[in-house]
Amino acid sequence: MKYSESLKKNRDFQQVYKRGTSKANRYLVMYVLPNQHMKNRLGISVSKKVGNSVVRHRLTRLIRESYRLNEEAFDRNIDIVVIARNSAKDRSYQEIESAFMNLAQRHEITGAESDDKETSY
Repeated sequence: MKYSESLKKNRDFQQVYKRGTSKANRYLVMYVLPNQHMKNRLGISVSKKVGNSVVRHRLTRLIRESYRLNEEAFDRNIDIVVIARNSAKDRSYQEIESAFMNLAQRHEITGAESDDKETSY
């Protein structure tokens, strides 16, 4: 991730939850908050309710890869927290990426490059 780093600290996650805006679809929930770090920070949360560690890590990898491949389209200086819902556990990469980009467009944090991936969730 060229323009980004990970959100790791609990207080950073809490700040995004409290001050950020959220939007959700069938598979994911996304919180977005502008930051002062001159780069994007991505945090991913997958609850134990979703599945065992293999399932949770797979979802984490799919979400991170969805962000990495579309990173150029995102605005800069934002914190993004993505929460995977239980319904996301058996989905393909294409479905997760589509859901992720749908939320990014709804938050209006992507440029015009990815407007052709309109789907309704």
